[in-house]
Amino acid sequence: MKIALIVVGVLVAIGLFFGMQVLGTRNELVTQKNTIEGAFAQVDVALQRRADLIPNLVETVKGFASQEKDVIASVANARAALGGARSPAEKIAANGQLDSALSRLLVVVEAYPQLKSDASFMRLQDELAGTENRIAVERRKYNETVQKYNTTIELFPNNIAASLFGFQRNDAYFKTDPGARTAPKVNFGIK
Repeated sequence: MKIALIVVGVLVAIGLFFGMQVLGTRNELVTQKNTIEGAFAQVDVALQRRADLIPNLVETVKGFASQEKDVIASVANARAALGGARSPAEKIAANGQLDSALSRLLVVVEAYPQLKSDASFMRLQDELAGTENRIAVERRKYNETVQKYNTTIELFPNNIAASLFGFQRNDAYFKTDPGARTAPKVNFGIK
């Protein structure tokens, strides 16, 4: 009888230990998931700041380069897509579209020296550059947070607790455009 009580006591202790481990893992996953949401909120703030700068930038460019209607329209459409995006994945996709449109706009600017020397345009371009740096920092922090969460839910025994409580992998990463990995071809007038 005593041995049976000891065995039951040991089994209960082992069960309590594993139960506490599972609950601890669940709490850690909840914390990491909330950290991801907080990190994305910071990205969202930086993206909104950039979106707020764009109308002024577009109006300045319109004053000098009114014939570039397609490029200006693509920036406006991309900004609207970012404003309409709700989920992180939608915002990441819309942000890529806006990055591309802004790149085309800045290429157009190169053809207008008087625009590049305009004081308000230069101020807006500096603000935009600072905002782009903030966005890059916040994207990096967000991606690191998502990577940590994904690693945590894939490790044993965390994967058991993750599947028990319905935690799933988050694949909403900010990725670089494949074209950004290759250096642009520059012609220095050498044949």
